[in-house]
Amino acid sequence: MMWRDIVAWAWDNPPEARTRLLLADSWGCILSGLRHPRVQALRAALNDDAAAYAAAMCWDEWNDGLARAHGRPGLAVAPLVLAAPALLPTAYALGYEVAARAGEMWRIAPGMHVDGTWHALGAAAAAVRLAGGSQAQAVQAINIAACQVPFSIYAPLAAGMDGRNSYPAHAVMLGRLAAASAMAGMTAPDDAFFTARGIALPQARAACAPPGEWLLEQGYIKPFPGVRHAHYGAEAALRFHGTAPRAITLRVYGEALRYAANRAPRTPIAAQFSLSWAVAAALGRGRLTPAEFTEDALADPALRALEAMVVLQEDATLSGRGATLVVDGVAQRVESAPGDASEPVDVLAKFGALPGFADRARGILHPG
Repeated sequence: MMWRDIVAWAWDNPPEARTRLLLADSWGCILSGLRHPRVQALRAALNDDAAAYAAAMCWDEWNDGLARAHGRPGLAVAPLVLAAPALLPTAYALGYEVAARAGEMWRIAPGMHVDGTWHALGAAAAAVRLAGGSQAQAVQAINIAACQVPFSIYAPLAAGMDGRNSYPAHAVMLGRLAAASAMAGMTAPDDAFFTARGIALPQARAACAPPGEWLLEQGYIKPFPGVRHAHYGAEAALRFHGTAPRAITLRVYGEALRYAANRAPRTPIAAQFSLSWAVAAALGRGRLTPAEFTEDALADPALRALEAMVVLQEDATLSGRGATLVVDGVAQRVESAPGDASEPVDVLAKFGALPGFADRARGILHPG
């Protein structure tokens, strides 16, 4: 059975440096998100650090991801590990590898959102590992989570609403529930995930990576906040900073247009999923930080004028990454962006002087 093989292989000895780097980046994203009043209010209402950390981790849309999973396998796993009394990188790696493969196979339909869905399977496996459970219990936890794996919808993002940021918190809570159930002796069918997929997404037929291939080594770390699809255009736009453009065209792959073509965003979360806003902010300000996704930035008339100028076009020659930005007839093509495996990001520099980050991040990266 697939999950049994994945759990047995990923149980121990992950690539330690990469595992710790992703955990350090996750900690920075969590701290950045915890600064927001709504995250603080959610944390107080839930009285649950791991679930609140999950909402915080995605709040600035600055956390890592994996293109082949079309999402962020660590989104419900890192919060569990970082909220635990003792850091256990093996639990993170196990949960990441389970979630990454679930993401490869759970291809969402139009109108759905990826967050808070297959992530629960990774959270379930990680929660068993954190609790000192067995491999068999981890497999059962995955199966139990799969029996109730939710699907979430894109509607809050389309409306510029931030209820979507509760999705990963739900995955954390479902993962813990599944883990506790498995450790109490409860069981579920081995084919639960595939049964659920067949009901919810009957057209999904994607294969997944076999044991032996560490998917956490293939993911990206974001240099910029905002949806990853927008980073290629933003990287190109930085090269035009200082110009006064009269015409701007962004040519990008089809998935980016389907997922992040929000125009004239009025709220921070809508801006995070707007290709045209990322281009305008990077071009106009010469940077792309959380400050460019605030209500103050959205009220900047110069940035709004630039965003309105951007024309979005599909480039059928691109597949899943890259963009060409044309400004006044001058083209800049970007086929990779910082944070891809070929262009690593300095996590310590990324979060700068964010209070509470540096000391713990160094401890995560360089234990002892």
